[in-house]
Amino acid sequence: MFHAPRYFYVFISLLALGSLILSNNPIVAAEHKPAASIPRPASSSDSLDEILRYISDSWNTLTRTMNRCESLQDTKTEGEPVLYLPAEMEVPPTITELKAHCRIRVEHLPQKITGPAQVDLNKIPTPGLLYLENPYVVPGGQFNEMYGWDSYFIIRGLLRDHRLELAKGMVENFFFEISHYGGILNANRTYYLTRSQPPFLSSMIMAVYEAEKAAGQQNLPWLAQAYEFAVRDYEQWTHEPHLAGYTGLSRYFDHGDGPVPEIMGDPSHYYRGVAYYFLVHGGSHERYLVRASDEHSTDSAPGPRFPIYICDPEVAGAGKTDCAKEEQMTLTADFYKGDRSMRESGFDVTFRFGPFGAETHHYAPVCLNSLLYKTEKDLEQMSNLLGHPDEARNWKVKAAARQQRMVKYFWDENRGLFFDYNFVTHKRSQYEYATTFYPLWAGLASKAQVRAIIENLKLFEQPGGLAMGRTESQAQWDFPYGWAPIHLLAVEGMRRYDYGVQADRIPNDHSDWIVVGEQECQNLVADLTRWGRDHQHE
Repeated sequence: MFHAPRYFYVFISLLALGSLILSNNPIVAAEHKPAASIPRPASSSDSLDEILRYISDSWNTLTRTMNRCESLQDTKTEGEPVLYLPAEMEVPPTITELKAHCRIRVEHLPQKITGPAQVDLNKIPTPGLLYLENPYVVPGGQFNEMYGWDSYFIIRGLLRDHRLELAKGMVENFFFEISHYGGILNANRTYYLTRSQPPFLSSMIMAVYEAEKAAGQQNLPWLAQAYEFAVRDYEQWTHEPHLAGYTGLSRYFDHGDGPVPEIMGDPSHYYRGVAYYFLVHGGSHERYLVRASDEHSTDSAPGPRFPIYICDPEVAGAGKTDCAKEEQMTLTADFYKGDRSMRESGFDVTFRFGPFGAETHHYAPVCLNSLLYKTEKDLEQMSNLLGHPDEARNWKVKAAARQQRMVKYFWDENRGLFFDYNFVTHKRSQYEYATTFYPLWAGLASKAQVRAIIENLKLFEQPGGLAMGRTESQAQWDFPYGWAPIHLLAVEGMRRYDYGVQADRIPNDHSDWIVVGEQECQNLVADLTRWGRDHQHE
């Protein structure tokens, strides 16, 4: 049987296929052109069955637990692994035993956390993993931490594959994060204590509740507990600093400052490239740069200083002698706030909120507010199930108010799409992006709006499925890339409004692309195996 490399990403369930589909690797469309069908491999059915078997067999491979040494490593940092426990928590016996046979330090966080951003990361000089009670599935072999929005799609796959206990344990891990780390985190690492990820918690809760109910195990006491955690998560997004100015909507916002540490390799290389981009493109982009010669010295900037050349020797292959005189500069604090907030969105990196996401915190986004509308409707449903009609009516009112505001600020009648809104410039974005399908999934779009979006489906549809957008920025969340989670939301949104023909076509193209990719990977593995055998004595 074919075994994909350890970097082969997340599991995803596409309901239009009626089974699990593996792929959080992006699919790449060739160019801007009308969608064309991909030749279906002759062995498509057998290959798809093989992928499904691979997924089912691999849940355990991608499951992490705090009582295994290999689960505690961090490929993004160096040094001895550190496991942090909540300040108020005693060391569990399993962790005491773990210390006896693992090269690991176990420490407590410096203080009890009851809300977002209460910890000064400067008091945690050594980054580490944050303890969770239950096993969890990671979105790829190089990860050992449980991620926020990735976990919703993982949980959908687990439930489809009848792994209810594991899925429920992951949801309860998020309850643990809310109780002990101030909220749902980007992932359970200390350097993620300053931000969350898109709010799918209520959707996870309802998925587990419905799965248990279908198995004859309706659990209203668990739902009552889950409801309280869902409300706490919701409230994080509906209070400052997550409010999008005067709009009554919400935004992404990271409580931290300066460069993020989790970029693979040396983060300064990434940020130097960003600074070079802003310098080359000039104009309004230069507002994100601070020169050493400026009145405001780079000494006050939160990130590193870069030597910048008019021709970049690292990019262009030129020697320093071929470049204009270097200048020391750094990126502004506002850029880093936008960069961090973009990472809370899960869409890292995209130019949707300005180059490199520099203005993310200036936008009320379609995706976030669609998810909050969905949360409000889920909380309405939970309240009714729990026998609280007054609370249900309150959530219904909140959802209706958000829907009206979203239409006011996001909907472009002339273009027939939903767009993000910049509340700083008071302008609706013109950036065509696949999050326009989120309102369909959440059920807040009108029939006329959905009809217009379906007519614009050609803007996104490509061989292999849906591209993220129309702008080719070379960032992985822009054209030509497409991602499985967006396919699930788009397909389910179309089905919700009875556009079954379009909904069927997209996942079929996507699954064919996966099958083709799987076959090509098999051929590559075979070629490498033969090469290794032929050259093993050289």
